[in-house]
Amino acid sequence: MATGSTKAVYAALFGNLGIAVTKFIAAALTGSASMWAESYHSASDTVNQILLLLGIKISKKSATSLHQFGFGKSQYFWSFIVATMIFGISGILSLQHGFSSLLGDSHHFENPVINYIVLAIALAFEGNALRIALNQFKTPITSRGEKIRLSSLYNEFKNSKDTSLLTVIVEDTAALLGIGIAIVGIFLTDITGNTVYDAVSSILIGILLMSFAFFLAKENRGLLLGEAISDKQNKEIINAVSAISEVDHVVTMKTMHLGPTSVLVGIEVNLIDGLDTDEIETITDEIESEIMKILPESNNDHIFVEIQR
Repeated sequence: MATGSTKAVYAALFGNLGIAVTKFIAAALTGSASMWAESYHSASDTVNQILLLLGIKISKKSATSLHQFGFGKSQYFWSFIVATMIFGISGILSLQHGFSSLLGDSHHFENPVINYIVLAIALAFEGNALRIALNQFKTPITSRGEKIRLSSLYNEFKNSKDTSLLTVIVEDTAALLGIGIAIVGIFLTDITGNTVYDAVSSILIGILLMSFAFFLAKENRGLLLGEAISDKQNKEIINAVSAISEVDHVVTMKTMHLGPTSVLVGIEVNLIDGLDTDEIETITDEIESEIMKILPESNNDHIFVEIQR
């Protein structure tokens, strides 16, 4: 059974697949430029979900002699590819179709009722997919005992390293905004008979997609390059380790996300004088235990403690 971000990706996949087919049919029947833009959007979203699932599957592979810290970063790689696909496919095609219609190419527009029906259905599917993704997104907040507030949602979005789930949320949000833009453009064209509104809607959808794609690419780039844990987690670990009576002070600590939950931690501590080898080993285990309390889903093998004497 799919759980977590995988469940959100599957929900988005099945929703977008059905929506894409329906939108292409409606676009062909009505000639709407904004509907064509939405068709490209849903088609690329469908491919995107497949790539995200591929990234999630690969990330679960066991470590090898060549990849000794596992394959967790594959999620970041495929999420980065998804971001460039949104830009390269959906955004450019939407702009091309919009400008082509705006600058005088043949642009017939008929049967707007079909568009309204299809977009209403798409609105329901995308809204449900976003609801599922947001429910998964809220889980870490509630597990920490925090209340669901705008501030807690913002902090979670800012600090979350689960790019597959973030990508689904961003895609679904962009989809709902795109549908809204398309409805306005089609409605204005319908009541005025001027297809400029429909063409401009297609251009706006293209710009919207490129903006979201840039945001996703930037976030995944940072994680691919090696992003540290949040300042809050960093402070919690240092405070917890410093509270151990035998620890004089933490000399330095460096961290890097190897995946959404897997973290590489290298920490150097200075201990008090007079400790024997057995006591130092016990303290080292205690330091690792304190770190695992703050990073419970990480891998104990990825924690390296160095004792400065």
